[in-house]
Amino acid sequence: MFPAEATASSAQATAQVTINPVRFHVIEKRNRFSKRKLKFSSCDGKRKVQYESSEPADFKVDEDGVVYAVRSFPLSSERARFLVYAHDQDTQEKWQVAVSLSLQPASPGAAAQGPQEIEEIVFPRPPARSDGRLQRQKRDWVIPPINLPENSRGPFPQELVRIRSDRDKNLSLRYSVTGPGADQPPTGIFIINPISGQLSVTKPLDREQIARFHLRAHAVDINGNQVENPIDIVINVIDMNDNRPEFLHQVWNGTVPEGSKPGTYVMTVTAIDADDPNTQNGMLRYRILSQAPSTPSPNMFTINNETGDIITVAAGLDREKVHQYTLIIQATDTEGSPTYGLSNTATAVITVTDVNDNPPEFTAMSFYGEVPENRVDVIVANLTVTDKDQPHTPSWNAVYRISGGDPTGRFAIQTDPNSNDGLVTVVKPIDFETNRMFVLTVAAENQVPLAKGIQHPPQSTATVSVTVIDVNENPYFVPNPKIIRQEEGLHAGTMLTTFTAQDPDRYMQQSIRYTKLSDPANWLRIDPVNGQITTIAVLDRESPHVKNNIYNATFLASDNGIPPMSGTGTLQIYLLDINDNAPQVLPQEAETCETPAPNAINITALDYDIDPNAGPFAFDLPLSPVNIKRNWTITRLNGDFAQLNLKLKFLEAGIYDVPIIITDSGNPPKSNSSVLRVKVCQCDSNGDCTDVDRIVGAGLGTGAIVAILLCIIILLILVLMFVVWMKRRDKERQAKQLLIDPEDDVRDNILKYDEEGGGEEDQDYDLSQLQQPDTVEPDATKPVGIRRLDERPIHAEPQYPVRSAAPHPGDIGDFINEGLKAADNDPTAPPYDSLLVFDYEGSGSTAGSLSSLNSSSSGGEQDYDYLNDWGPRFKKLADMYGGSDD
Repeated sequence: MFPAEATASSAQATAQVTINPVRFHVIEKRNRFSKRKLKFSSCDGKRKVQYESSEPADFKVDEDGVVYAVRSFPLSSERARFLVYAHDQDTQEKWQVAVSLSLQPASPGAAAQGPQEIEEIVFPRPPARSDGRLQRQKRDWVIPPINLPENSRGPFPQELVRIRSDRDKNLSLRYSVTGPGADQPPTGIFIINPISGQLSVTKPLDREQIARFHLRAHAVDINGNQVENPIDIVINVIDMNDNRPEFLHQVWNGTVPEGSKPGTYVMTVTAIDADDPNTQNGMLRYRILSQAPSTPSPNMFTINNETGDIITVAAGLDREKVHQYTLIIQATDTEGSPTYGLSNTATAVITVTDVNDNPPEFTAMSFYGEVPENRVDVIVANLTVTDKDQPHTPSWNAVYRISGGDPTGRFAIQTDPNSNDGLVTVVKPIDFETNRMFVLTVAAENQVPLAKGIQHPPQSTATVSVTVIDVNENPYFVPNPKIIRQEEGLHAGTMLTTFTAQDPDRYMQQSIRYTKLSDPANWLRIDPVNGQITTIAVLDRESPHVKNNIYNATFLASDNGIPPMSGTGTLQIYLLDINDNAPQVLPQEAETCETPAPNAINITALDYDIDPNAGPFAFDLPLSPVNIKRNWTITRLNGDFAQLNLKLKFLEAGIYDVPIIITDSGNPPKSNSSVLRVKVCQCDSNGDCTDVDRIVGAGLGTGAIVAILLCIIILLILVLMFVVWMKRRDKERQAKQLLIDPEDDVRDNILKYDEEGGGEEDQDYDLSQLQQPDTVEPDATKPVGIRRLDERPIHAEPQYPVRSAAPHPGDIGDFINEGLKAADNDPTAPPYDSLLVFDYEGSGSTAGSLSSLNSSSSGGEQDYDYLNDWGPRFKKLADMYGGSDD
């Protein structure tokens, strides 16, 4: 059965559905809507109905039929209505009901009264048992969630629902709730009256912190026994639009190429809202508030209001005019509602990137420069261009090339990376006498080609006029080096050749003079005017300055230009050999045995000439002296070697000079008699000279013998000089000793403290000179009893044994023992007080002797008689310490 205000949209509905009209009362003072519930009933009670609101932006209906306001908004005094639709998910039937809104004046007690109706939740009845058997029971109730708006203003505690058990009629029950928000963190948000079961919230909730609370209600008796099974209570925090959208970045940076077509993607801005994204509170919309600058159009860009994508909508992006745009972007929730939505702004900076839409252009059509001839790596001219594109990018960087006027490739153009200028340089020398001026055609273009659709030409052209400056150049010899062939032996004053240089400066009137720069053997002279070269000495091919038959001489040619320049040239004289050197025997010394067998002497010839003025050679012995051919014979082995043998059966050992005549093959031939020194020696069975003979026959020449004799003489002179010097030194020492006054001679005062003998008495030193003058008196003149205690006692000198001059080693021990016994029996032997005066302080000294000091210790109380038992060596100590006081 439907109410009058509800109509069925399906004629096939068979179930009776009742939707009670609902009227909302709005309290003017709080400007909040109170929640009301739509009650849906059917005959079978099994329908699954889904609710919808005709005004979803303002009102929503939960699954349990609770209608609540999504946002706060003013309400006029006039009545307002909206529809609520019910939709059966199984039969697809639909119903609708009208909801009226009316204003209810606020009363003083309205806030305190709270909701007019409090929902009551009853614990489901536990299963009953009959006859010990389980009985079928209806399904437990499904407690619908409790929807509670966030940021409620109270008053608190605010009652939510009443928990009740149907056993409270017979029992005294206590109610409690557990879970996060009750007895678990965050605690104290929800409380329950233990007697009445009234569940309340104590403070406003924040959905952004906790969106749902899951509590469990408990019912126990006064003894704490559980009466009902716990039931679950779910509290959903309904989102309110209490958070503004926040952009992820306050400033967004994007780029777009200049000249982009409309619809080109630029960038995406993103904002987030902490409210529920499934509601209008979290649904954002974007829009552009402003654009700066506003040229060439105030609306160059647009933004997708849902995704935040920024795209171009107008043409005319030109980096050379506007290189950057600044957009103010706004994000608004509640789907961009200008009235109820919360908004926030961010800045989008869009940089227009450069494309090559401007070619380089020369600043002038003609450029000029000059360069001295024969110079390279010289900057001739600077080519300047302008380019409106972004500097130091491939669209701005210029590339230059020479398109004409330089067929031989003598110029090149490099780009200055800082100024983008073209530097024209010379890479090959230029001769003024050949080219006086160049007119180059150059072109400039960018590193990358122009963008498509650009109407400008891709390159710019200009001309460069280069003037060549004439400079004084070096003269040069032709040919260089110059080679001539000439026989050796030319006499001085012979003209060899003319060696001249050329001046490349054809347009300068200059003269050249010649000088000699290098002539190792000083054979040549050059005329300073005409360059004629003549000899000033005989040319000799065998000179050490000639290498491989070639003699090199260097000459200098200098002009009289400003500044003067010079050049060098080399003259090479290839000397032809003539037979001007006689052959010589080689080797010049040899050795052989006294008998013809078993060895012979092989000889050859040395000739400084070359073929055909050298070998083959002819070897022969002279006719005189006659003993040469009588003692020796020579046999030619081949054109270069011969063999010398003894002709006698025996020749006495010694050194013999054998002259040999050698003739070369020159035309005319040259012959020479050279001496071969032969050492004849005694040989062993192997034909080798013996050691003694080898030493003698080593062939020490006269020079070597003279050198050895000189060394010996010098050594003897040095030894003699050293002996004379030593004798002179001894004489000077003796003379100095004679000049010393005997009274000043203090040599007797030297004391050797490392002497380990029997004391100072073992030395023949007269110590009387060291004593004071008043105490130096003869012993015989001193009266008895006045003798000093520190003097040696007067006794007969003991007779110590005298050691033989050369004792036998076995007698050393006996000699020591005898001396020891004599010392033990000597009453004058130490110890006794001996005064040693180490320095003479003159007469009148008041210092007394420090000897014979009496000890202040208790030595007198001790018994020193045992010293007598230690032998004669301790007898003196026994007398000094062991005697009586006398």
